[in-house]
Amino acid sequence: MTKKSPVTRAIQLLTDFFRLQASAGIVLMAAAALAMIVANSPWNPAYEAFRELPIGFTIGEVGLVKSAELWINDALMAVFFLLVALEIKREALSGQLASREQMLLPVLCAIGGVVVPALIFWGINRDDAVALRGWAIPTATDIAFALGILALLGSRVPLGMKLLLSTIAVVDDLVAILIIAIFYNHGLQIGMLAWAGAGVGLMLLLNRRGVTRLWPYLLLGAMVWLFILKSGVHATLAGVITGLLIPLRGKTADAPSPLESLEHTLHPWVAYLVLPLFAFTNAGLALGELRMSDVLAPVPIGIVLGLAIGKPIGIVLVALATRAAGIARFPDGMDTRAMIGLGMLCGVGFTMSLFISKLAFYKVGAHYDGSSVLGVLCASVISALCGWVWLRFTLKKAAA
Repeated sequence: MTKKSPVTRAIQLLTDFFRLQASAGIVLMAAAALAMIVANSPWNPAYEAFRELPIGFTIGEVGLVKSAELWINDALMAVFFLLVALEIKREALSGQLASREQMLLPVLCAIGGVVVPALIFWGINRDDAVALRGWAIPTATDIAFALGILALLGSRVPLGMKLLLSTIAVVDDLVAILIIAIFYNHGLQIGMLAWAGAGVGLMLLLNRRGVTRLWPYLLLGAMVWLFILKSGVHATLAGVITGLLIPLRGKTADAPSPLESLEHTLHPWVAYLVLPLFAFTNAGLALGELRMSDVLAPVPIGIVLGLAIGKPIGIVLVALATRAAGIARFPDGMDTRAMIGLGMLCGVGFTMSLFISKLAFYKVGAHYDGSSVLGVLCASVISALCGWVWLRFTLKKAAA
């Protein structure tokens, strides 16, 4: 038997690691933890310098120069939203959202998991007009983080539970996209929106003409991103629009799906580069700058209660109501206790919640920005731990 070299063994171990279902969530957690360590270490000045590093170009009076943090939040996250849109379209046309019976439970649960946290946040922060800008922060679910925690539970997790969690998170993402597009824009520039609309029209024409090559859509998508960036609407919307206009089917029945091909290509880049880089750039909170009044302020309290308590309450109550009314049934292998654990994991808002918090408190003061990040981190850790512990014990008998 040939002995493998250390390099070969290292490559094999790395390959096996990335095959793990939980690997994306683990990488995301590690990136966030590293950000917290660096931000609270002697390397903090270097960390802040990286976030503020100007990147771009200038040609005469025309230029596009942004900080590294904004490039990551506006450009790389547009790629993330492109992937989200591809997943939503695939699920809607051929997946878990393709039929009324399949889509009813996750859609209704997702709505409950959005409304209740938002109401909790509003109730706690209703006297502060600036704080209320963050009402959407506790409405999101981080699908990679939540599935990573679920995967750590191993074979005791029923397949239907994984599918339900994935579908609720996809619907959550769709709601978050709509919230971002409608509520978080800054000074609309109608001319730029018109140019973006023209680019969208060309992509729609390509779709209607049956064009299945990806490069025309991606080229037009990049142009739409630039115009939307300059329009005052958040640029990540360009990723959503582009993803929804990528054709699902090829020219023939045997031809590969353009949508699925792009989704397969993007997934590892988003999971192991874009999202960890976003987490590292945005989760670094210098705790030494926080006072106890910041920790106990209404904004972080509203986020924590919204995600850690409001999410499971909204999801579980809606799930029980739909089952009692005979509208939908739980997936095979799931009971009320499993649904409670799933609701807890949906309280892991992390990536999307951090993203919305950056939009909500953009240029309104470091106090709100820092306290919202603290709230998201605390809520995500609490939800992940509670969900894992709860399911670790309640699902044990189901595996027997």
